[in-house]
Amino acid sequence: MRLAGALRAARAMLATAESCTGGLISAACTNLAGSSDWFERGFVTYSNAAKTELLGVPAALIDQHGAVSEAVALAMAEGAVRHSHAQVSVAVTGVAGPGGGSAAKPVGTVWVAWCVGGRAEAQCLHLDGDRAAVRGQTVQHALQGLLSRLASAAA
Repeated sequence: MRLAGALRAARAMLATAESCTGGLISAACTNLAGSSDWFERGFVTYSNAAKTELLGVPAALIDQHGAVSEAVALAMAEGAVRHSHAQVSVAVTGVAGPGGGSAAKPVGTVWVAWCVGGRAEAQCLHLDGDRAAVRGQTVQHALQGLLSRLASAAA
């Protein structure tokens, strides 16, 4: 995995903050032998309370914007770095389905956020497919996005 090499080159440890993927990003990372060199920890914060208690996401932020929002994804990414020994993070929050969607946030709406070099940014995805497909695409996008941000930071 190229991400492992990029994190090693940056001498950075990764933390994940996952809601809709339920630990799949952490699992993808730790499936690699030697991942303890660059993977620090994963937070599975499926409930709003977990986002607040483990990552420090303000409850008022969740109340104002909803758990599936840019503001919450950014707070999750920043909280993962702040509440770990990692320098880099990726966070995801979304509606994987089959239920739980709304007109404003239909099934397949996922916010991904990355914190690299002290800078957090987020992107909204609108993914197709069933629950497994949405979750799988989210993992791929989250890790590819992290790799590209690490490459930009190194340039």
